[in-house]
Amino acid sequence: MLLSEKLKKTNLELWDKTHIRHPFVTSIKDGSLTINKFRYYMIQDYKFLIEYCKVIAIAISKSEKLPTMSYWSKLLDETLNSEMKIHENFCKDFGINNYELVDSEMSYETNAYCNHLLTIAYKYDINIIACSLLPCQWGYDIIGRELGKENSAKRGSFHLRWINSYNNLEYQKATEWLKNFVDSSEKKLNKELAHKVFKDSLEFEYFFWERAWNEK
Repeated sequence: MLLSEKLKKTNLELWDKTHIRHPFVTSIKDGSLTINKFRYYMIQDYKFLIEYCKVIAIAISKSEKLPTMSYWSKLLDETLNSEMKIHENFCKDFGINNYELVDSEMSYETNAYCNHLLTIAYKYDINIIACSLLPCQWGYDIIGRELGKENSAKRGSFHLRWINSYNNLEYQKATEWLKNFVDSSEKKLNKELAHKVFKDSLEFEYFFWERAWNEK
């Protein structure tokens, strides 16, 4: 079994609770998520992605080979110029101004998640960094694929628009590359640390969803 699958299987209950059964995800699927919860999520996720890009940039700086540096650069480009652009367009359409998007306060959960990823990035090598990022990248990929196959969101709704934004080939290619990178690193890294970092990131991912869901 590949390392990425081992990491997921070891934490399968938490994985499913976060990316399959979480009410925020299921309410996007059935089209019942309220606009207020979604607006809050979009603002916090935008703030998260800024820090996420910094983590990828650190990974690029720690790359020892040019092909590796190139692939991490592609992941940064996908996140910075595609995923964040999606957020900016959503926010513009929902009347979220630049001040609210950029200068509003980062939640405790978002801040904690970002601090976790940045600490890992500064402290460890690129292989462990990849393990820390995998729950987010892979989780959104799974959500996009599964909700793209089956949902009851109305045509033209923000629910369906969000699903389609993550159910796309370029995002899936970026996920496959990151999974392959983790798998190829198995003999180079501390497996106990890899499992801990993956689980910790997955827990932060869960609490990020949870905070957005609890927004009134």
